[in-house]
Amino acid sequence: MDVVLVLHSHIPYVLHHGRWPHGSDWICEAAVDSYLPLLDTLLSLSHDHIAAPLTIGFTPVLASQLANPEFQQECRSYLDQRIASCAAATSELTAPGDQVLLPIVAFWQRRYGSLRTLFEKIDGDLPAAFRALEDAGRIEITSSAATHGFLPLLSRAESVTLQLLAGRDEHERIFGRSPRGCWVPECAYSPGLEGAVSSAGYQYFFTDAHMVQAGQPVDVYADAESGCGLDTQSRENAKGSRSPYQVYRAGNCAVLVRDPVASRQVWSRYEGYPGDHNYLEFHKIRWPGGLRLWQVSAPGTGLGEKRPYRPEAGARRAGHHARHFVSLLMDTARTSGADDKAIVAPFDTELFGHWWFEGPYFLRAVFEALSRSGKVRASTASATVMRSPETTEIQVSEGSWGARGDFSMWNNPKTAWTWKRLRILEQSFWNMAPEALAEAGHHHALKQATRELLLAQSSDWQFIISTGAAAEYAEQRFIEHCAAADALIGGLLKPAVSESTNQLASDLAQRDQIFPGILTSLAAVLERRGHSPS
Repeated sequence: MDVVLVLHSHIPYVLHHGRWPHGSDWICEAAVDSYLPLLDTLLSLSHDHIAAPLTIGFTPVLASQLANPEFQQECRSYLDQRIASCAAATSELTAPGDQVLLPIVAFWQRRYGSLRTLFEKIDGDLPAAFRALEDAGRIEITSSAATHGFLPLLSRAESVTLQLLAGRDEHERIFGRSPRGCWVPECAYSPGLEGAVSSAGYQYFFTDAHMVQAGQPVDVYADAESGCGLDTQSRENAKGSRSPYQVYRAGNCAVLVRDPVASRQVWSRYEGYPGDHNYLEFHKIRWPGGLRLWQVSAPGTGLGEKRPYRPEAGARRAGHHARHFVSLLMDTARTSGADDKAIVAPFDTELFGHWWFEGPYFLRAVFEALSRSGKVRASTASATVMRSPETTEIQVSEGSWGARGDFSMWNNPKTAWTWKRLRILEQSFWNMAPEALAEAGHHHALKQATRELLLAQSSDWQFIISTGAAAEYAEQRFIEHCAAADALIGGLLKPAVSESTNQLASDLAQRDQIFPGILTSLAAVLERRGHSPS
């Protein structure tokens, strides 16, 4: 039986929109905490000749930023600041009670130095480093909609098509090949979406178990603490009328289903691994400097009583949990039906290393254990699809992998105004676009208007507003991109684009540097809709 480990990597466009906490530091933190350690893990596994056929997705908006030389310079500065914070902490932790933390500071100093060396070894080009692993047949890289737009709630079919085609085109530009798999943003599906995904050239996509009647939505905020293992009742609660361990088909696309049991084991704050007391505590940070020096500690321990972190103990515990995870996968394989083909376990990449520091250690140990297993084997998503040519046609139900399994995390009383605003913006854009594309003098402003439309459609703005953690920031970003698109559309409606409109487009292009080939994608959308440029 195949085990398909899937990591979904996404950060909205943050370059040139400040630094801390939601500007470039956001993407630098993800790169240093998760993407670089993950790359280091994969390179180490390759060096040791251990198969690690990971399926990893980078949303086009993230990949475009990671490939930007300005991100690379920002990340170098961020790493230098991390290293400097270690040196400062060494000289500042002089009290007797603080000196016990000095070994952990030294650990961070070595780690940041090692990551800085790796970053320079790959010339700061993370996408190229992952591309090399795919070229070597070690991993598979999937793509997504251009700016991670919540596709079922976009009001125009052209907007859905543009999100998918622009995303595919940007992936091809950066990674040098067409993606076979699509991470539909937020696993959000509405009837007919598989046709748009297939038409954009994708062969498969992922969905959550409850959307194919193969289980219940995974609730990562369960009230009852039940320890590290999943008991029989947990397994029974995860069941549905279909098996989540088969590859299905919707239209011309294969459908891979998230396993609710394996997912809960890693995601859940009660049943999952990351809450173990040996692991690094995420929420307690030393200021100034921002170093995390303490472990989770015993259940119920307040932040003021957290014990000093022990890196060796955390790494050992990650190995133990990896072996437990693989034993869980083997149990699933033993009890699955004769037609079952694969256990699909997708997670946010940022869980591994950022939220859960020991996550990359865990992944390495999982692949080591899978390489020794006779019951289950690690596989990329495409390889599993190819081994499953005979698939059952199903109708995927409307839903997402968000809270309650529906659209409510993105569409609710707090965010309803954003969807009304987007509907008006989409209507004016698509009414304008065919004639503007036909006029060469309009192309400069049209290119930027298209970028601003896509950036306004990012699902992140509604998600952040709903969680309330940084609602003002998300509202501001959404309004900025809508206003920019509106201003450019207004200028494009005139027979000749004014100098001021072109200057606005140039100014915005300096801020929002993304998708250089976007007009090619736009032309393809309009051609499909019967609006070929003259």
